[in-house]
Amino acid sequence: MSTLPEEAAALADMVQRFATRDIAPHVAQWDEAGEFPRPLYAQAASLGLLGLGYPEHLGGTPATWRMRNAMTQAFCRHGASGGVFASLFSHNIGLPPVLNHGSEALQQEVIPPVLRGEQIAALGITEPGGGSDVAALRTTARRDGGEWVIDGEKVFITSGLRADWITLAVRTGESGSKGSGGISMVVVPGDAKGLSRSPLQKMGWWCSDTAHLRFDSLRVPARYLLGDEGGGFKIIMGNFNGERLAIAVAALGFAQACYDEALDWARQRKTFGAALVNHQVVRHKLVDMQMRMASTQVWCDALADRADAGDQSPDWVAAVCMLKNHATQTMQFCADQAVQILGGMGYMRGTRAERMYREVKVLMVGGGSEEIMKELAAKQLGI
Repeated sequence: MSTLPEEAAALADMVQRFATRDIAPHVAQWDEAGEFPRPLYAQAASLGLLGLGYPEHLGGTPATWRMRNAMTQAFCRHGASGGVFASLFSHNIGLPPVLNHGSEALQQEVIPPVLRGEQIAALGITEPGGGSDVAALRTTARRDGGEWVIDGEKVFITSGLRADWITLAVRTGESGSKGSGGISMVVVPGDAKGLSRSPLQKMGWWCSDTAHLRFDSLRVPARYLLGDEGGGFKIIMGNFNGERLAIAVAALGFAQACYDEALDWARQRKTFGAALVNHQVVRHKLVDMQMRMASTQVWCDALADRADAGDQSPDWVAAVCMLKNHATQTMQFCADQAVQILGGMGYMRGTRAERMYREVKVLMVGGGSEEIMKELAAKQLGI
């Protein structure tokens, strides 16, 4: 499926209007409240944003990576809230395993209500004892007749408090088994008996609910298994690639939000009888931001095009890992420079720069830390 530039531009323009009108003016208030209104899901769904990239028969709109990236970048640039973005679109990491490995009946049960904004989907991988080392997870699922019985814990789960569906990584097989071979994926309904949830307080993403989940002899039907028993590790690794590319594009959008605010401030703020932007040192900071954003943009577009062409080669996987590091470092640099240009105002709550400065670190860790990304890239490149 080819994507015309004008289609992506039209989508980005629509998302910009939505984010500018319905997101940005309320983010500071939502952050202080610790949540955003649940009806926002239905509002985003009515615009087709939640269904972008999903099959029509499930209520979605098929779209290339370039189209999806145009939506993500515009939303992050003009909404300027990682908390809203993370929770509003948490289904994009929770649903792909269901779409790609769930039965047709399970897909129909889970996916359409989420794409309509009526229900919320989340992904549960990380545990108190480890994150990037997925093969070491300890949450178990044992077969008991026609059900799976789940015991364990998950932590740092985005949309964990509100989620109606949780795509969960568990260890199946013999008791005490270790390694990647014993990992499976199951879907857990949010109203299942034996599930308890606790909110977590974070450095950033204040309006995104993040939870510690506990599973105490929780039972789900055997048909909620995704793919083959023991095949979960491969599902998780494949899911990570799309998540990492989306994180890179989001980081670019947030970097642009920092630049936009810094430039606007530099043009208005006067020091020593002249606007900040008239001082060479400030102009050079803005150029340094542009330089990093431009390289990130080209790399994001190139890898999206390769993905749309069906490239899932080791070289592409390595490039996605390196891009995630590059893009999040670009956001970190731009957030830092924006705070510096805004001066004291950059330290005040309510500015985009202050929010982005707090939020960047989670993108440098979530979906795979910088160190893991480098090691995975090296492995894929045969280094």
